[in-house]
Amino acid sequence: MKSTFFRITAPAILFFLMVTRSCLAEDAPNGSDFPPALTHWKAHPENPVFVGGGRGAWDERIRERGYILREGDQWHFWYTGYNLAQNDLRRLGYATSQDGVHWKRVSTRPLLENDWVEDMHVLKHDGKFIMVAEGRGDIAHSLISDDGIHWTDYQKLDVRQTNGSPIEAGPYGTPTLFFNNGLWYLFYERGDRGVWLATSKDRKVWTNVQEDPVIKLGPGAYDRYAIALNQVIEINNRYYAVYHANADPQWRGDWRMCLAVSDDLVHWEKYPGNPILEGDFSSGQLVPDGNGFRLYTPHPQLRIFYPVHSGQ
Repeated sequence: MKSTFFRITAPAILFFLMVTRSCLAEDAPNGSDFPPALTHWKAHPENPVFVGGGRGAWDERIRERGYILREGDQWHFWYTGYNLAQNDLRRLGYATSQDGVHWKRVSTRPLLENDWVEDMHVLKHDGKFIMVAEGRGDIAHSLISDDGIHWTDYQKLDVRQTNGSPIEAGPYGTPTLFFNNGLWYLFYERGDRGVWLATSKDRKVWTNVQEDPVIKLGPGAYDRYAIALNQVIEINNRYYAVYHANADPQWRGDWRMCLAVSDDLVHWEKYPGNPILEGDFSSGQLVPDGNGFRLYTPHPQLRIFYPVHSGQ
């Protein structure tokens, strides 16, 4: 399994965060690092709200991290679909919604016919959609789009060690982007054995901030054998990482959603009550809906969870 680093950029969502920051602070008694609004969840009664296209469809099944981006009343959902009876490609699908619950595919075909696009993360920057995703072999790639539908510039990410030499050969997947004060941040995992961080000024060459992962396995049993970052959001000048983890050395057990917090994006403290969601639901991300956050988990089907206190 794989994982997202997330920064809210749409003006309406930025306003929403300004309003909800005080609410989240109130939800965190005695200055707790982990407010209940981020740690206690209940399932939407209509789950799952989006599933594979069914027998014979190119997206007969969906998998891994899909990505949801809300812009006002428009909800975008990019996802990975596949049908092994047709070919082995993991391809890019796209659906939209007016409420984040009821989704409609925009096409009966994948957005890209011949490119492997899996475990994607999308952000909006300078009017364009920027995507990073895994290609074949869990190798991180980037794409760009004006409308979220037509994607170009499919190319492998160039990630370097701190000394400028290329990172060791092998998979580097579940890429996640963040942009702050003129600097781009890239989080990625290597075989789900930890989460690394690299930075860039131009998204052309990425350099690790350190050679060790910034989020490591364990020491708790719930994430002792695999972790993958799904998203990072900024609230009250702190960063919250949503990640999924596995407690089985063969990854046969449930992938469970977890939470961590940081002040600098490098040093992370895991939530003592992890996991925040029981059951085999992975690749989760938090999305603001105007009242608070929803937790979406797109693997192996798209599900929604609401904060326990939300009244939903």
